Amino acid sequence: MKKKQVQTLVLVISIAIACVGLGAKILNSFLPSPVQALFFGISILGVAFILSWAAEAAQLDMSRGLAIALLALIAVLPEYAVDLYFSWTAAFDPSYAHFATANMTGANRLLVGLALPLIVILYWIKTKKTIFKINPEHRVELSYLFIATLYSFVIVLKGSLSLIDTIVLFIIFALYMKRVSRTHQEKPYLVGPAELIGSFSKNKRRITVILLFLFSAGVILFVTEPFAEALIESGSHLGVDEFLLVQWLSPLASEAPEFIIAIIYVTRNLTRVGFETLISSKINQWTLLVGSIPLVYSIALGGPSILVFDDRQVHEMLLTGAQSLLLIFVMINLRMSWKGAVSLITLFFAQFFIPDIRLEISIIYLILVGLLLVRHRNDVKPLFRGLYS
Repeated sequence: MKKKQVQTLVLVISIAIACVGLGAKILNSFLPSPVQALFFGISILGVAFILSWAAEAAQLDMSRGLAIALLALIAVLPEYAVDLYFSWTAAFDPSYAHFATANMTGANRLLVGLALPLIVILYWIKTKKTIFKINPEHRVELSYLFIATLYSFVIVLKGSLSLIDTIVLFIIFALYMKRVSRTHQEKPYLVGPAELIGSFSKNKRRITVILLFLFSAGVILFVTEPFAEALIESGSHLGVDEFLLVQWLSPLASEAPEFIIAIIYVTRNLTRVGFETLISSKINQWTLLVGSIPLVYSIALGGPSILVFDDRQVHEMLLTGAQSLLLIFVMINLRMSWKGAVSLITLFFAQFFIPDIRLEISIIYLILVGLLLVRHRNDVKPLFRGLYS
């Protein structure tokens, strides 16, 4: 089978997988909740792949840096859809409030604790190099991630999300988008179906990208609500904490394509491309996704409203912020060693398997940040320069 035929087949199969949720929606009254959650999750997985490929192909029509930022945003639209459904529903049923933060914190911690360090470990295995060097132009991403992370501790101290947070976080993201639109001008690297779409003529490519976006958006709108409800019902049905199901299963479905694409980049000696895609995803989730929660919550209630956290939500936000801060200081000198990557993964799995030690793991993260701050204190000033130069 020729390369283009394989790429076409993969795209068609992904579209078919995305349609699984449509069938599940029709038959949902006959299916138990765990089976519904599985089918809807599979559908979201297919959509996430389609969105990733379409967004990658769209890079050919805009600056590299802006395209990477948009790719990172578009690729996690399924994640946004689920989280915003919980935020909207929380306005009418307060028991849903903690699901919104569960989904958001889970997505962020998967990227930082698993995806990014895994890229470095695979790079180490493939090249035998113990240090992954980060391109100096990516200090931009680290700078804006640093600002967003510092602000996350303000949210922790307040113990709530409000429209003030929406404004601040949206401004941070807007400044980031403006900044990266002037950087990263090299030619994009396309793989798989994205490469196929990118080979089309300009008009055909743009029409294809638009159609794939519209199809994906339609599926997302169709399956988001039943998927979210099926996750919660599955927790009750299986005797599993609903919070943990929402926190990990939904993000796994929507983030999987990014993980797989990043791994493909590593195998093709394009580790930096995979890295920048994942770090950009982290920024948009830590700004737009968090900021969208109080916005949607307020719209649902018909006016400015504050989403107040309980103790568990405060601890989740603290843990997520502390983890992000450690990531930044592990990379602050534009290097990440395999030891740093292993540390991030180890701490991630510690809090994953023993969720009751969230506070203790947060303290460990912050202690490590303090040690790295002393060691790399001369790299802090250049970090701020990434905001504007």
